[in-house]
Parts: sequence; C-alpha cells; structure tokens
Amino acid sequence: MKTKQLLNVEKIRKDFPVLSTKINGQNLVYLDNAATAQKPEIVIQSITEFYTKYNANVHRGIHKLSEIATLRFELAHKKVSEFINADFEEIVFTHGTTESLNLLAYSLGTELKTGDEVVLTIMEHHSNLVPWQQMAKKIGFKLKFIGITSDGKLDMAQAKRLITENTKIVSVVHVSNAIGTVTPVKELADLAHKVGAVIIVDAAQSVPHMTINVRELDCDFLVFSGHKMLGPTGIGVLYGKRKLLEKMQPFLYGGNMINEVKLEDSTWANLPWKFEAGTPNIAGAIGLGVAVDYLNSIGMKNIEAYEKELSGYAHEQLGKIKGVTIYGPKDERSCVLSFNVEGIHPHDISTLLNRDGVAIRGGHHCAMPLMKELDVSGTVRASFYFYNTFEEVDKLVESVIKSRKVFGYD
Repeated sequence: MKTKQLLNVEKIRKDFPVLSTKINGQNLVYLDNAATAQKPEIVIQSITEFYTKYNANVHRGIHKLSEIATLRFELAHKKVSEFINADFEEIVFTHGTTESLNLLAYSLGTELKTGDEVVLTIMEHHSNLVPWQQMAKKIGFKLKFIGITSDGKLDMAQAKRLITENTKIVSVVHVSNAIGTVTPVKELADLAHKVGAVIIVDAAQSVPHMTINVRELDCDFLVFSGHKMLGPTGIGVLYGKRKLLEKMQPFLYGGNMINEVKLEDSTWANLPWKFEAGTPNIAGAIGLGVAVDYLNSIGMKNIEAYEKELSGYAHEQLGKIKGVTIYGPKDERSCVLSFNVEGIHPHDISTLLNRDGVAIRGGHHCAMPLMKELDVSGTVRASFYFYNTFEEVDKLVESVIKSRKVFGYD
C-alpha cells in the first residue's frame, strides 16, 4: 500500500520543464537520476542570466562585470561549503567527480611507494578504480578490495582485515551507483585513521539525496558532481581537510592558481584557488549554487524521507513480478534499484521501457568488477529523485510486466 507522500511533488514537478516531455506519445517517466538529474527552471535561468547580464572572467578584472561574476562565483563556493558543513577554503571546484578523483589519485598517489597499500571496494565506479589502478602500475603500490556480503552490504569484517599498518589511503563509494548499497563511511574513517591512513569518499550518489556533514563523517576528502544534484554538467566538487590540501601539490598549473611566477620557480595561490587553474566553469558554479539553494528550500531530510518511501514501494512492487531478481540490500539502501528480468537482456528491457516513455539505464553502470562478482553482464537500473511519483513507479512495474509478455513470459 502506498504511504502518505511527504512532499508536494506535483507542485515541485512544475519547476522542471523537461518532465512535461512526451516520449512516443506518452508522458516521460524519468528514472535515470543516478546518471544525471533534471534541472529546475531557476537553475537554467541562472546560467542564462550569467551569459546575458554579467559574463566576465573572475579574479582578474577590476571592471563591474568581473566584480559581479567573482562575487557570485565565490558565493557558490560558500553555499556548497555550508551544504556539507565545510569551510570555504576546503571547497575546490572541478569538472566533476571523475576529475576530483583523478586529482587525488595523482596528487596523493605520487607520494606513495612500493609496499604501500590503497584499499578500495569491489563496488567502485570506474572513476574511483581506474585512476588508482593506473597509478599503482606506475608507482608500485598495492591495491586491495573490500568485498560485499551475500545480501549486498559492504563486508566490514573483511574491511577490518584489509586495512592495516601498510594502508595509506582508503577510497570508497558512499552509495553504490549500481546496486544502491550505503557504505558505513564513518566506521571506515575510524579504521583508516587508526592506522594513519586518509579516507576519500565518492559521494556522487549520496550528496544529492541525504544530509552530508563532513565533520561528522570525519572523511579527509569527499567528492561529488553538480549535475546529479540539479546543477549543470561540467561542475564538480572536491572537499578536503584544509591541512591536507595545504600540503598537496596542485594537479593543474597555469593562470589563476599562482601567487608569484619567476623564470626559475613559482608559488601557489591560497586555498581553494591553488587547485583551480585556468578559467573555471563560472556559469556552472553559479548554477550549482542555485541548485543548492533549491535543495535547501525543500529540505534534505524531507527529500531523504520521501525517497525512502518511494524506493521502498518500488522494491516491494517489482519484487512481486515473477522472474525479477533485485540486487543489493533490502534495507540500508539508497534510491537506486537494480534488477534483472529472467531471460531478457538489460538492454532489451531498457529499449522496451523506452517505448512506454520510461527512461531507465541498462548495462554495467561503470562497475564491471561488481557485475562480475554478481555473475551478471549487467542490470536494469531504476533510480529515483524527489520529483518522481508513486504513479511513475506503477508505470515502471506495468512496463516491466508488459516487457515479459513481449518475450513470451506470463
């Protein structure tokens, strides 16, 4: 039975122009939010306003347009810092989660040596696996991987065995983009810090959906993307504890990140500009700041509670369909729902659902080692956000049942 909705979703949906789109003559049911979220009109307008009213570079001009652009660019840093309870200087803007993780792998990885160990999980998105993998080949440090239990949770007993005195870095996903598992990062942070290691958290799938307090998590670094939390593409965030960022070498060199340049040597700008070389994505940063305002106006606790009800309902209804296997934990999960339909490839399910206007993702979700662990080539992934409705879940279920009939199943 459907429970009482906690948000005025119908009113909220009017803020998102794309949600009124028709697909094959039917109302769009957008359930691919783990890939990217849709944008409210206010975010779209903020980007247009930048380019039409005060387009200028930041930190370099003393004219009025540059002054306005700089103030709003820096205000975006402030909004993001407050959103996750960090200091202004601890927020570095990047192009996305992938660049943030590459920055850390490059800057921290070059300080490691043979015999050092980096601990990841088997659930990692490729962007938190491949950079460490390639740096390990270059430097010679060792990678270790924490597995999952039979019910899809992180194997914390194994984590305690793998994190040792040789561990220098623990880099883990907060919420699996593939099966929705929520990782106990605070417990992992405690394990890492006990052996003198730093912990990096890939929060691309958690920051948009739950309240994140970096002080409470005690993570050393945390990364996420703007486009998964209503903001534009091409803007991401790297949070790092100030004392660690101050010690790190920059990832990119050039304009805007320097203090003084001589022919023989250079010194770097203060945080966070030390890590923001070149002309930044100013419009994207401003749009992200507005997206944060929008999320705050609804309330992250409200969003989290509503999505828990919605995804729980979806889990219940899909689980009733004959031949459907759902992956990941039944509890302690996010709003990512990964499943397969017996006898039908995930790509075929995705294609058939698209005919009904239902947008989902089928494939390995940039988590091929996890798919191998699950012994599948891929899964069907429905991922929800606070603008989705219980009626859209019903449409998803109806379309999956219809797809089974297309393939001759009852």
